Amino acid sequence: MPDQPDRPAPLDALAAGVAAAVRGADLDDGIGTLVGAAIAALGATSAMVSLQDPDRPDPELTLTIGLDEAAQQAAVIAVGDPGHPLTTAGRDRTEARAGATIALPLIVSRGGVEEALGALAVTFAGDAAADAADPIFLGLLADLAALAVDRARLASTVAERSEWFERLAHTDPLTGLANLRTISRVLELELARAARQGGEVSVAIFDIDDFGAINATGGRDAGDDVLRSVASILAGSVRLVDTVARYGADEFLLVAPGSAGATVAQRVLDGVSELPIGEGRAISVTAGVARFPTDGTDAESVIAAAQGALERARADRRGTVETTEAT
Repeated sequence: MPDQPDRPAPLDALAAGVAAAVRGADLDDGIGTLVGAAIAALGATSAMVSLQDPDRPDPELTLTIGLDEAAQQAAVIAVGDPGHPLTTAGRDRTEARAGATIALPLIVSRGGVEEALGALAVTFAGDAAADAADPIFLGLLADLAALAVDRARLASTVAERSEWFERLAHTDPLTGLANLRTISRVLELELARAARQGGEVSVAIFDIDDFGAINATGGRDAGDDVLRSVASILAGSVRLVDTVARYGADEFLLVAPGSAGATVAQRVLDGVSELPIGEGRAISVTAGVARFPTDGTDAESVIAAAQGALERARADRRGTVETTEAT
């Protein structure tokens, strides 16, 4: 019997599917188009794809074609059976068949080591139609599906790694706060905006009291714990519009648009005062606050003013917030 006139030729179907899998940005769309075009060429009634997530013990049914909602729900339950051809193919890395359903594993190889990514199952109208299916075409379909999955995962890994390096370039690895490079850029931008709009910017410097003694008594690990604890209070106390960064060994810098720097700084000190006592001593911080443009017309002068306020507080009133208004 000749092919149905509306059935695409196998080569045309694969070409369309390969283009979608290679050029598509989304894995579901790419592999969906590939498998959909292929089963149309085969004259199959439906198809299913399960993928093995490296972080999960069991494969997950991720794609169905030609199944209504009820059949999809039934398929989710069915593939939980260890004897289902889709499950068997993925587990044993070999072709499996049950009646009119043929399943093949999705396998890629790196350095001679094979990795199973999941399995593909194609269901036909009857056993005779399944018997007549071209095994070469089915094998090629499985290989292309595996290639599409592998390509999508590699792209995801590259994107995640790029995002990690980007985050690393802008954050302090110990505390997770912004680093000096980032806060310097933020301060420049906030000062430029405030100058244009005639606004203010508050800058606060926080210093952990007796940090050297904490390190001497408890060691570097104890000091790192204190730094992380104070950083957590800072991150939780500031407003969404504020930016806080690790500024030195035991210092932190806050850039707060507007004139509320002293209020935010006091909120930080109150939070730190509630931290549990470590190494036989309570944890406290001292802060110095300055404002643009009152205390300086550029980043360097505003920071110097905040540093001056901090030094005065450290000399006379540790554990408090000092502003330039006291001079």
